[in-house]
Amino acid sequence: MMTHRNLRILIALFLVGVTGTSEASAAKLKPKTLQAWETYQQLTEKRISGELAGGGSFLVLDLKKPDERARIRKVVKDGGVNIEKMRTLDAGKEIDVEAGMIHHWIGQIFIPKMTLRTLRPWLQNYDRHADYFADVEKSKLLSRDGENFKIYLRLVRKKVITVRYNTEHSVVYRDHSPTRMSSRSIATKIAEIANAGTTTEKERTSDDDSGFMWRLNSYWRFEEVDGGVIVECESISLSRSIPFGFGWIVGSFVESVPQESLNSMLVGIRDGVQKK
Repeated sequence: MMTHRNLRILIALFLVGVTGTSEASAAKLKPKTLQAWETYQQLTEKRISGELAGGGSFLVLDLKKPDERARIRKVVKDGGVNIEKMRTLDAGKEIDVEAGMIHHWIGQIFIPKMTLRTLRPWLQNYDRHADYFADVEKSKLLSRDGENFKIYLRLVRKKVITVRYNTEHSVVYRDHSPTRMSSRSIATKIAEIANAGTTTEKERTSDDDSGFMWRLNSYWRFEEVDGGVIVECESISLSRSIPFGFGWIVGSFVESVPQESLNSMLVGIRDGVQKK
């Protein structure tokens, strides 16, 4: 019988690539994988652009059926976080991602007694993000041109094993009305770090990394409502696929990491800005 401890050991062996099979240890970003990602990203952004330009409902949650919309609003107004899985289709069909997996999640949280006027400069103070977000070890503003930002983040993912990344992101903010704002964050660099924190620390490439995070985009919407601000984030990321025969070991684990990271970001924003 498989114990919880043995399961964690098996997951750890898979993640560090010592399962003893060449298929399990390979994690190279292939052109076809990247092509599928680009198609997924383009179709996702086309939908988002249409929603933002519509002039009616602003948040994705407000595009849902009335009962579901009311449920989500109650969850977040009561202090909870709503996280749901999403998917983008191509003409009604699933997008096949050869040798890769796309993780697509959306989440909402409510910040009471908050305004966009107060929230905006806090969000844009990127030099301080490491102080507020559990997944960020270091943060720095690289450059700013109006509402266009280039930022550096040292990201860490902890679950069974710990993986660190040097990342750079292009972030653009946009106003839609005095009570509505959006932002688009695209990772322009993701480099997994080998031997992090040691004298032999170095960046790996997509040819020799573990393949846990190859791409990362975040699409944010902020709406000021009675009593505070609703924050909504839609996140898509690309990782290696699960080798044949290992799905039962790590399938739910691989899916849970992006979900938990999104939850952590939303909570970090709410708790961080309230502390300030």
